Amino acid sequence: MKISFPLLLSLLTGTPLVPAAAYITPRGTPLQLQTLLDLNQEKIESLKDIARSITCDEAVVPSNDIFFLRYLLEETYEDEDEDERIEAFKSNIHWRNNEGKHIVSNAQSAIRAEPIDPICVWNESIQQGAPHADRILEYLTPEMIAITSVPSSGDLVYCVRAGKIDSKALMSSVSIKEMHDFLLYTKEVNAQVADIRSAETGKLVKVIMGNDMSGAKLVGGTSADFQSALNSSLKQAKVLYPSLIAQMLMLNLPHWLGASVKMVMPMFPPSVRGKVRCESGPLKNVCLTKIMEDGAERDEFINQMYALGL
Repeated sequence: MKISFPLLLSLLTGTPLVPAAAYITPRGTPLQLQTLLDLNQEKIESLKDIARSITCDEAVVPSNDIFFLRYLLEETYEDEDEDERIEAFKSNIHWRNNEGKHIVSNAQSAIRAEPIDPICVWNESIQQGAPHADRILEYLTPEMIAITSVPSSGDLVYCVRAGKIDSKALMSSVSIKEMHDFLLYTKEVNAQVADIRSAETGKLVKVIMGNDMSGAKLVGGTSADFQSALNSSLKQAKVLYPSLIAQMLMLNLPHWLGASVKMVMPMFPPSVRGKVRCESGPLKNVCLTKIMEDGAERDEFINQMYALGL
C-alpha cells in the first residue's frame, strides 16, 4: 500500500499516547497496579455509579476496576477540569450500550471462546468474531496483522504491516462504516485482553503499536475510504480506550519515509514526540504468523524488542 502524508500522520498520532508520568511516583518508581487501584478506589466507585445510572448490563459495563482506572490515569484531561473526563467516560458507556454494543459483545464472546495464549492473542476465535470478518480477513491476513505479547512486561504488541495492505481492493468489499467497526473491534480486543492480563499479572498491561513500514510508498495508491475509516476509528478510540497505548513504533522505514517523518515530527507536541519511535529490526524479514508461535523467529523478534528496552 502506498502511504500518503495524511495516513502517515494518522499512523503516527492517531492513537492516544500514555504520558510516562501516569504510572510514576515522585522518585521515579513505577507504581504497582494494586497500589494504583487502592489510591483511586473512591473515584473508581464514583465512575461505577455513573455507569450504572446509564445501564446495568454486565456485557456493557466491565466488572473489573482496571477499566475505570484507565480513565483516571489518562492525562489528556486536566485535573482542574474533571468534567471533561466524566463526559468522555459517559460517552464511552453510551457507545458501549448502543452503537458499539455488538463490537463489545463480539469481542467479549471471542475472548471467552478459547483461552488467551499470550503468544498468539490474534487467534481464530478473535479473528472470526470481528465484524464483517468474512470479507475483511480476505485482505487483512495474519501476515498483515498480529497481536502477541512481550514476556518480560506482559505488554501486548499489536503488529500491522501497512505496506502490504491492498486498501483499494479491501474497500471495494466493505463500506467505510464496516471498516471503521472492524478497526474499533481490534482495539476493543486489545483493551479487554490488556485488562484481563493486568488482573492476572498485577501490572497495568499496555499496548505497543508496531507499524512495519517495509514496502511503503509515498505517492497515491491509498484508498480514500480506507483512510477515512482509519481516521474516524482512531479519533473515536482516543475517547474509548484511555491509558492503553504505551508506545508507537514506526519500524523499518524506507530511507525516504524516515526523512519525511523527521520533517513532520517537530509539528507534534513533546508528549507525542516522546512516544513515537523510528526503529529498524523488529518484524523485518519475518512472517508475522511466526512471531505468534514458539520458535527461532519469535525468539529473534522478542530479543529485538528487548534491545529497544521494551
